[in-house]
Amino acid sequence: MLILAGLLWGTGGLAGAHLASRTGLQPVAVAAYRLLVGGALITAYAWAAGRLRMVPRTRAAAARVAATGVLLAAYQTAYFAAVEATSVSLATLTTMVSIPVLVTVGSSALDRRPPTLRAAGSIVVAVSGLMLLLDSPTSTSGDITTGAGLALLAALGFAVLTLDRRTPLPGLDLDAATGLGFLTGGLLLLPASLASGMELPLRTDVVGAVVFLGLVPTAVAYTSYFAGLQRAGAAAGIVAVLLEPLTATLLAVLLGHDRLGGAQLLGAFLVLVSIGIQQAPTRTNATP
Repeated sequence: MLILAGLLWGTGGLAGAHLASRTGLQPVAVAAYRLLVGGALITAYAWAAGRLRMVPRTRAAAARVAATGVLLAAYQTAYFAAVEATSVSLATLTTMVSIPVLVTVGSSALDRRPPTLRAAGSIVVAVSGLMLLLDSPTSTSGDITTGAGLALLAALGFAVLTLDRRTPLPGLDLDAATGLGFLTGGLLLLPASLASGMELPLRTDVVGAVVFLGLVPTAVAYTSYFAGLQRAGAAAGIVAVLLEPLTATLLAVLLGHDRLGGAQLLGAFLVLVSIGIQQAPTRTNATP
């Protein structure tokens, strides 16, 4: 489930870029459409399966849904603000490098035990690979300090969401909570999105891009991710985070005719090595 989430997340950038180029939408409006359409699809599925009726009317359930919406909106807003303050490459690099570190540190703090040597080693390899894969920017244009701070805030929002969703809330259906949380996040982004403009031309390519963005890298990917977290834990969720930029880069090469240099190929290899380190069986769970 985590691998599936990472692979599907990698399609989100191309889908969002396609939608923006065809409509002129600002990033915050694209993010709002993504959360609202994805949330509507997940919620519709939960309703059809009769799971919405099982959502408890408790403060704990409301808090879980609200926290999901706030963290998603904060993550999206901070990331796009970081892009505006600096550049796409610097914001993406800072965010993607920070998430595995924050999730590992947060998991260790919550579990009250230090990271294992394997976890620490895999993070070092992953960070090195991501810096090469995403091509560490050398430009100093824009407000680097502000941009880096906003990117770290975006990474923190995603890491907190990951850590918050690693354990289920008794009585609260996972899909229902996810759908309602996404709708909440989309509604929080709606004022800024409406101010920037959300008009969509009724064309097949535009409607298809909106549906794809809401369905594949959002509805299916996030439900798979949250389900995987509850089965494997937050530390294992790093696999999905690492696969997203790797998949996006490969798709850019295959569909966008981009080329990978030697440093990027080495970075991709290191990302795969990092995933292999995390998933390799230990002596306690290896099969003799």
